[in-house]
Amino acid sequence: MSTSRKGFPPWALHLLLVPITIATLYPALYVIKLALSGTGGASASPWPWPETFSLDAFVAVVGHKGSDGSWLFGRQLANSLIVSLATTALGIVLACTAAYGFARFEFPGRRAGMLGFLATQMFPGILTMIPLYVLMQKLNLLDSMLGLVLVYATTTVPFCTWTLKGYFDTLPKEIEESAIIDGATRLQIFWRIILPLSAPAIAVTALFSFMTAWNEFVLAYTFLSREAAYTLPVQIRGYVGDKDVQWALFAAASLVVSAPVMALFYSLEKQLVGGLTAGGVKG
Repeated sequence: MSTSRKGFPPWALHLLLVPITIATLYPALYVIKLALSGTGGASASPWPWPETFSLDAFVAVVGHKGSDGSWLFGRQLANSLIVSLATTALGIVLACTAAYGFARFEFPGRRAGMLGFLATQMFPGILTMIPLYVLMQKLNLLDSMLGLVLVYATTTVPFCTWTLKGYFDTLPKEIEESAIIDGATRLQIFWRIILPLSAPAIAVTALFSFMTAWNEFVLAYTFLSREAAYTLPVQIRGYVGDKDVQWALFAAASLVVSAPVMALFYSLEKQLVGGLTAGGVKG
């Protein structure tokens, strides 16, 4: 009988993993139960399987309309996609160029700049909410997708820069020196050599940027006041009232919002694994 490195037989390890797996999946299964219990709500039973199967909650969430009869869910979905994709694009463009500069060039203020980026990650984002609100108000960017993108970029760019710099540091400089000898410019090296080699790391940082913007609630709830300008996380908050909570709608909306992120994880699986395990040069 084969055993693990510590002497435990495989069946014992699997037996140990069963309760851990059940405990991990239980919250997700209970959310699915609430979402499939219909708009009337679910029972208080701790059993994670729904007693009745109904898609009414999903229909109510996806078909949500505004007071003017417009398809509000579609508008809010578009808002979330626009903000998340724009934040991702802005974060990747700025982070890639900044990280490459920090990784390859020596200039005054280089160390201070990296420490400044790091310092911004030491404080919770809620501390910047008041000054950001004042700035957005002065620039007339409240209830604006552009304003929200700029606010989210203040969080994603420093983190992405640090992440990509660490990856760029692992790329051998000899590759760039050989390209320079062959007559390549610094821009050509960055575009045709560094970026393709860094695709796994870029995929990881892009996913982080997208998730940050897609799931963020506090700043969006603060800077957006019109229902038509809401992103999906803010709309989910609308199912929580002062005296009661529409648990079925809340759970259904949570699953709908989670679906795009799950799809991204599956589509970028190879790049994510490569970004965490592969080096810059594959031999």
